[in-house]
Amino acid sequence: MELIGGVEKRDIHIVAYDPTWPQRFAIERGRIGEALGATACRIDHIGSTAVPGLAAKPILDIDLSVPNVDDEAAYLDQLLTAGYQLRVRERGHRMVRTPQRDVHVHICTVGSEWERRHLLFRDWLRHDSSDRATYEKFKRLLAQRDWADMNGYADAKGPLIAKITLRAEAWAQSVSWTPTD
Repeated sequence: MELIGGVEKRDIHIVAYDPTWPQRFAIERGRIGEALGATACRIDHIGSTAVPGLAAKPILDIDLSVPNVDDEAAYLDQLLTAGYQLRVRERGHRMVRTPQRDVHVHICTVGSEWERRHLLFRDWLRHDSSDRATYEKFKRLLAQRDWADMNGYADAKGPLIAKITLRAEAWAQSVSWTPTD
């Protein structure tokens, strides 16, 4: 993974769910849609701020699905012109963010495993109160630690996310899941 600008020290703060997060997402969705037009195949609110009742870092995560994430010429300049800054470049994923670092736009190829995994995890946490509570408790515990950067915090959540995702996959098969909006 290439971190544009290098490693950044950031404190992790978990706050109670904010009912204004969906409205903030709608504003960013409009901004992205205006910048990209039809190149934006999907624009979805993902991450903890997309799960009503779940405490989260006050950073909106957005999944932007484009025809081909590797074809940066089709979308990147437009996002930069709209005020976002490139932060991550890796195979199958890019991430741009606002200068205030309060919105992260994760860019992937439409129909990719990246897209599916994040939408499924979000929808499962919206559905299952037990895993939602477990995830919140673990995030609060991790937030008490001093992290060299946010990526360490994200990596530490990985094993729990993997366990929850197994349950989400079983659920998805049992209900013929398709992503919600």
